[in-house]
Parts: sequence; structure tokens; C-alpha cells
Amino acid sequence: MATLSNYTAPPSFFRRKTAGFHLNRRPFEKTHLQLLFSNTQEFWWPMGYSPLRRRSSYCCSSATVNENKKKIGNGAAAAAAQSEIPVRIVALVGEGSVSPLKSTPWHDVMIHTAEKLKWVDEEFEMVVFTDNVCRANDESHETVVQLQEALRQANILMLVAVTNQESIKWIQMNSQGVPNIICFDSSPTLTNKLGGSLIQTTTIRSIFSKLPLPQSKKIKESEDVVTSVYEAWERHNSDDIRFCLLVIINAYIRPVSILKNLRAKGFSTLNCMVTNCGPQILNCLLDANCRKALQCLNKCSPVDQVCNYQCIVSYESPQLEEFSLCVLQKHNCLELDAKIPDKPVVTPMEKFRGDDLDHDLAEDLFVGWLGRLDWSWRVVAGQNPAYDQFPCQYQLFYRGRAKGSFWYEPVFQVRMLDGKLVWRRRRYRVKRGKTPARVAGQSYTGAVLVSPNGVYPDQSQRGRLVSALDRCSIKEWELFNVDNCSCKDPPLGLPEGSSLHRKIKIEDFEDSSAGKNV
Repeated sequence: MATLSNYTAPPSFFRRKTAGFHLNRRPFEKTHLQLLFSNTQEFWWPMGYSPLRRRSSYCCSSATVNENKKKIGNGAAAAAAQSEIPVRIVALVGEGSVSPLKSTPWHDVMIHTAEKLKWVDEEFEMVVFTDNVCRANDESHETVVQLQEALRQANILMLVAVTNQESIKWIQMNSQGVPNIICFDSSPTLTNKLGGSLIQTTTIRSIFSKLPLPQSKKIKESEDVVTSVYEAWERHNSDDIRFCLLVIINAYIRPVSILKNLRAKGFSTLNCMVTNCGPQILNCLLDANCRKALQCLNKCSPVDQVCNYQCIVSYESPQLEEFSLCVLQKHNCLELDAKIPDKPVVTPMEKFRGDDLDHDLAEDLFVGWLGRLDWSWRVVAGQNPAYDQFPCQYQLFYRGRAKGSFWYEPVFQVRMLDGKLVWRRRRYRVKRGKTPARVAGQSYTGAVLVSPNGVYPDQSQRGRLVSALDRCSIKEWELFNVDNCSCKDPPLGLPEGSSLHRKIKIEDFEDSSAGKNV
């Protein structure tokens, strides 16, 4: 019989390739409605990381249907050709500089960011240099020549923690042809540039002190982009560092596919909502909590998942749930089609302690310690900044009464906007197979590290942990430690008629605590 060991680092729930599962999450958990009516008569519906995109203008013409079809065909071909154009990025970091991500060197962080950009698009190419190259005495040195050549071809120059005056002078002399330059934690004498126009950022809210820019529309677009980029950077996590670059690429170079679910589709979305979800909209507006949730969401940045989710959990109500389920899941008024990422490629487990890993055994691994303990697993750390770092996270996996049914119920604490700490419990059906629901704005990305007691593995287990994370292309410094200190009276327990393990012997758990290997 197979047994469980003390610690395991399962792959993130968004792929679940090990078990062949997909979590059928309710869309309202991760998406929300944000109504921002303006004179443009557009309304926004941010979905997780929502970048700011350029608006399109439309006009009427007397073109025939065939001419329109031809134009559409030509436009699609042009878009496809544009998507194949390489995007070249140069990252230049201060020599010896240290990031706030568990004091990891910025050089290591940016090397990993270059790898993560490839997961979005193979044509996104980023090379990383340290600024000591700029101070080389020999201009013909191979590395200096490489940097100069990279700058001549670069679409974006990203400067991180560059403060050396000699390096600054060299950069200013050699980067004039780069159309987009963005500076983080660097000398104020280094100037940002977007779309070929210089920008001076004294504060995030007062960005455009260096004027004039050619058009007021361009000022507003660049202001929005810079605000989004700097807000993302200040969240200090690896996903948002990559997101900073994706926003700039999307706004000034070419569309980024994973950022396409940005806003409502205009009149068709509004018509769908009113036609199909009128009662749910009215009930939400008449309910104090649902109305407060929408007002709270309007105040969040479209790209701040933490703020967005905090609004939802602070003001959640049956009316908000029904509203979200109607608009997003039942009728998909936003025509969303979030695809599960296919990169990085995580090789699934094929065996567990010599036994073939079938669905029953895989489900048993998720059921974990439940039966011996009141929970399957406790979350030690998570990689997603919005959803994996809530305090006191318990996971409950169990088999339902219906044949073949399997359920996942996370129990966790949330600090509400008024400062109160409350328990929340969610319920998701886990489906076998490879066809997930596709009516969400953004697929979940991330991973969780779990243990039976919520304690981080000690040094003797670190080698196994790092090895498991490497197989998922995750660095240990990307994880957020979960606060498991004050977890009084969690709302645990299982529905009547639930069942647990089929193949793993619960009696062997004590033996696994003694140090048996997975």
C-alpha cells in the first residue's frame, strides 16, 4: 500500500497534471464587475491582471459586405504577422543589487523573468546585464559590444537599481535609440520613455512634469500605462514584474494574447446583461453589501487582484454571487475564453512509491491526512499574490455521495476592509479530464506548498523542496509564507455521506511522519 510522507509540494491547482484534475472554480471568486461610466459610454470589467489598452475608433462607410470581409481578412493576416515579430528587451541591473523578494539578487530575479516571458510568447526575448559592463575600461570588450548591439535592437530597456553615475552616463549615451525605457529603484537622473516620448516620473500620481507630449490622448494613455506599471512593481512579486513588461509591450509594440480579456465588449455585453440578468442586476443594486462590493471594486486598480478580491470577500452576499454567476458563467456576457497556460511544461507524476498513479490514487493523495486529522493539508506557502497567501489556510479534499464526484473545500481567513479577521469557506467540484471551464477572464496561475501541520519544511527537507519547485519552474523566493499562527476555531467538517481514501492506508500516516520518502 502507498503512504503519504510528511511534506509534499504538489503542482499548482491551475494545471493539476499529476492528478489529471481541473478545479471548476466559480468565476465570481476571481472576477468582478467594475462599472465606470464615462462620456465614452464604455464600462470596464477587469479580470485579474487587466492591462490598459488603447481604445479603437469606429466610423461608418459605404463599403460593401465583400469589401468588409476582405478588410477583415487582411486585418487578421496583419495581426497574425504582427504577433510573429520578435520583441527584444534589455534588462540592466545594478551590480550587487538586492531585491525585496527574500533578498534575492536582482540579477537572478530578472533572469527568471526572462524565462517567464517565454511562457507567454516565444518571441519575447530578454537579455540581462549588470551595470558594471557600462564601466568597463575597454569599449571593445566582448560583453560591452554585446550590450551595445542588444541596445541597438531593443524595443524596451528596463533599468533596475542603477545608481552609479558612471553607469548612468554610459546608459544615457548608448540608449537614445531605444523607444521604450522604464526605470525602477534607480537614479532620478534616468528618464523614462514610452512610445518614443520622454517621461519624467517624480511621483506616480504626478508623472508628466516633462511636457509637451504631442497629443492629449497620448498623454492620458501613457499616464495610464505608467501608473499601472508602477502599481504592479510596488507589489513586489515575480508575476507583477513580468506584468510590467507585458503592459508596455501590449500598449506600444504589439498585442499580448493573455491580456485580451480586458473590458466589456460594448453594447453586446450590456445587451446580454440586461436581457438575461435583469433581476440579478436589480437585486444586487438593492442589496447594501452587493452595492458596496461594486463601489469598492470601482476604487481598485484594474490590475490589483489583492484589492479586488478583498472587496469581494469583505462584502460577499448571495446577491453578488447570483449576479456574477448569471453574467459570467450562465451567459458569459463578456465572451471570455481564458485558456489554461501550457507553459511551463510540468511533467506529471506517473508512479507513487512503485504504484501506477491512476485517478483513485491521485485523489487519495489530495485527500491526504483527512481522517487522521480534520483537514487534508495546510498551506505553508503560495506563489500567487492574490489567492495563495491568506492566513490559516486549510484544504479539504473528499469524495462526494454521487458516483465519481470529488470535492475541494478551502477554508481560510481574510482581513476585511474594516480590519476584522473572518473565516471564509469555498466549495469547488473537481472534475477528472482535460477540458476545463473557459468562461473566466484570467486563468489561475500559481502553486501552493502544503504540509500536514502548516509548518515550513526544515533544512533537512530543503533539497527535496527546491527540487520539486524546480520541476515546476518555480523559485523558492517566489513563495509567500502563510501566517499560520492564530488559527482558532476554523469552520471545518465534512458533508454527510462523504468518503475518503480508497488505496492509501490511513494507518500508515504515523509511519510516514517518521520520514518515509514519497
